[in-house]
Amino acid sequence: MQNILTAEEKSVEKTPRKSMEAAVVTAPQSIEVQEVTLPEPQKGQVRLRLEGCGVCASSIPVWEGRDWFTYPLAAGNPGHEGWGVVDAVGEGVDNIKPGDRVAALSYNAFAKYDVTDADKVVKLPDALAGKPFPGEPLGCAMNIFKRSDISAGQTVAILGIGFLGALLVQLAKNAGVKVIAISQREFSLDVAKESGADEFIRMDDHYKIIEKVKELTNGKFCERVIECTGKEWPLNLAGELCAERGKLIIAGFHQDGMRQVNIQLWNWRGLDVINAHERDPQMYIQGIKDAVTAVEQGVINPDKLYTHTYTLNNIDKAFGQLTQRPDGFVKALITY
Repeated sequence: MQNILTAEEKSVEKTPRKSMEAAVVTAPQSIEVQEVTLPEPQKGQVRLRLEGCGVCASSIPVWEGRDWFTYPLAAGNPGHEGWGVVDAVGEGVDNIKPGDRVAALSYNAFAKYDVTDADKVVKLPDALAGKPFPGEPLGCAMNIFKRSDISAGQTVAILGIGFLGALLVQLAKNAGVKVIAISQREFSLDVAKESGADEFIRMDDHYKIIEKVKELTNGKFCERVIECTGKEWPLNLAGELCAERGKLIIAGFHQDGMRQVNIQLWNWRGLDVINAHERDPQMYIQGIKDAVTAVEQGVINPDKLYTHTYTLNNIDKAFGQLTQRPDGFVKALITY
């Protein structure tokens, strides 16, 4: 990772160049590093000299290719988990200054620089100096947890223990609940164990899983079930694991069209079904602020979940690992 400039240094590296390196997805599963025009912050905007950007599973469809995507993508897209140092501000920006280290909501962050609105960055405290901070997914975990309405004494099942699922395990355990982790990979169940989960079930047989959860809960099932996979089968399984008048929280990103679900079951059990994805940018910003506090206080510790690091020049390998999910893989970061 490149050297980091803190707010105390009062200055940032000058950028005399008018261009920068950025990753460009030119076609499905094809990506190039190109020299593109350095973006300039407009009124109310800031420019970031990025330190890094997380690689999100929601980007898999655009990487693999779908009929509704048009290529090439904009330079730096779909990177949206960036953090770095503000190096320039536009007219009217007085709450952020060059030298501030921030996490940001921006959408072309697979690049050395990106711009975003000044109200879509969150300052990072000195306690997090030198640490990666992909704010968007960390904030997403905080917002999903908040929407889940989890309280002490409950039993919570979490389906799909990747980066998001592992963070939710940590948050749920901090709230004083029993956590049942359900995931396909033995490695991901090991991650759940390190994150504090109480019970571990391999996601392999629909009815065996139901019977196991029934046994673990004395036939009552779970007051809260969080589905993190974005797939149809686990979504239906999640409904089966909910207790009467329980809450089914859909945290997985369901982006590939229609889903068939057992509405009869959901209706009969009187479930509250919560789609936990926020669309208001300021809700994301609040989530990132909450994540900063949670990491500072040790409520969540994402450090061990950052398992793979790549540069722009081998970002294709990051996408390959993201889609294949080999043992040892949880979260990939692109660092500059």
